[in-house]
Amino acid sequence: MQASRRAGQWLVVFSAIAFGWMPIFGSWAYQSGVNTQGLLLVRFTLAAAVMIAVMFWRGGRWPRGKVLLGLAAMGALGYVGQAYSYFSALQYGSAALAALLLYAYPVLVTLVAVIWGGERLGGRKLLALALAAVSLILTIGPAGGQWLGVLLGLLAAAIYTGYILAGSRLTPQAGAMPAATVVMSAAALALWLTSAWQTPVWPGSHSGWLALLAIALVSTVGAILAFLAGLERLPASEASMLSTLEPVVSVLLAAALLGDQLSGWQLLGGVGILISALLIATAKPIPRVATVELAAPESARDTATLQPEAGRNA
Repeated sequence: MQASRRAGQWLVVFSAIAFGWMPIFGSWAYQSGVNTQGLLLVRFTLAAAVMIAVMFWRGGRWPRGKVLLGLAAMGALGYVGQAYSYFSALQYGSAALAALLLYAYPVLVTLVAVIWGGERLGGRKLLALALAAVSLILTIGPAGGQWLGVLLGLLAAAIYTGYILAGSRLTPQAGAMPAATVVMSAAALALWLTSAWQTPVWPGSHSGWLALLAIALVSTVGAILAFLAGLERLPASEASMLSTLEPVVSVLLAAALLGDQLSGWQLLGGVGILISALLIATAKPIPRVATVELAAPESARDTATLQPEAGRNA
């Protein structure tokens, strides 16, 4: 039992690290000349192909009917929109800032649950919301010419919020792995269709192609499968806490490998955002009529509530 829990912890940590590398790989891919359409086409096409193969290998059951259509819409609209916003933010702002802004989504999910879902707030969630509000102001701060990157990063978090809320209803009906595979496949199909008027530009170097392969295989497929495997061995709250390592990895790697520098106030705000996410992830739900439950993000959702990877990923 202890060995299984320890294995689950390492799997979720690996997932968080793999997700944390994504903005770094994305920045390297952009340096090779690829555009966002080309980047996402490669990412989702390869990821969908691998996950479909895993589904057939495991003999998974494919969702049908309204659940299938709902998951397809999540991929084609929600996942593509969120990914487009996130990777575009990397072109107009720092990778570190984009990673921290995306982690505002637990707060947005909670706000939506309060306003439209009948969520009742306890003291811990109220503290988390107040802390997140102040922390976002500090993190955005004087953006230093990165305002378009900030707006795109916040848009990614907002779209991801809707995606998570939709996933909280559909994923439990389909199962985590089938849902993630349908979402990924629908995203790939939507991107191929939109290529009719948004021409993809491919990397101009071998290093650019390697960065795209890393995004698809390491920071998407590997990260998703590791997270789901870890979630089978851990409570959702513990997986949620471990997954907050993701933006920390992104910020540290961005500073070390890309030269991204955040001010002291921005770093303080980033820490506050992570603390608020932890407070929300570990708060016990207060009984209410309609429940919209949050567990963590690109990372920890309970199979009975929010599945990250029917959802996750920038």
